[in-house]
Amino acid sequence: MASRTVAKDIITLRGSAAIVSEFFGYAANSVMFFYSILYNRGVYPEESFAKVKKYGLPMLLTQDEGVKSFITNLTAQLSEWLEAGKLQRVVMVIMSKATNEVLERWNFSIETDSHVFEKGVSREKSDREIMREIQAIMRQIASSITYLPCLDEPCVFDVLAYTDTDVAVPFTWIESDPKLIANPQMVKLHSFDTKIHKVDTLVSYKNDEWDEQ
Repeated sequence: MASRTVAKDIITLRGSAAIVSEFFGYAANSVMFFYSILYNRGVYPEESFAKVKKYGLPMLLTQDEGVKSFITNLTAQLSEWLEAGKLQRVVMVIMSKATNEVLERWNFSIETDSHVFEKGVSREKSDREIMREIQAIMRQIASSITYLPCLDEPCVFDVLAYTDTDVAVPFTWIESDPKLIANPQMVKLHSFDTKIHKVDTLVSYKNDEWDEQ
């Protein structure tokens, strides 16, 4: 009799950390997370991005070597903290280049399954299901231009990481204020869950004074 082996989708701590840290890399710099935010919010010119495909979606990846190096180093550090269960939140802030006023604050809160660290267990969830959840967030970021105020001035960005207090911080990272926005508008986006790390997404932005009149 023929037999068939069924492979389960096992998510390990290291695999989950890799998924989440890669997600942050693409969100900022391409038309995905950090990359996606930078492109869709016009922080860098369109011609500085090149087309790639990730998570089953067309995206744009920055060709700026300085930004690429920054995000590569960033995601490597985030992955290390995720594997250690020490990362609580990642925040990307977009600021006015002229005044450093915070215009947008992209908040990614991270919940970690404590049993994975305490007992060394793994979890089951298919890559396809995780990808669908990430795709939903990426599509929301891409559509953010329809509800976020136009950034009509040169902008810069920074990334804040909230960790446990006992974490050793590399010398390349410095203490920072939370870079909050007074009386912001807020929009909650979709979340995604690897069964080890759950990421909830919220964008807050400066009120458009013209809309309030």
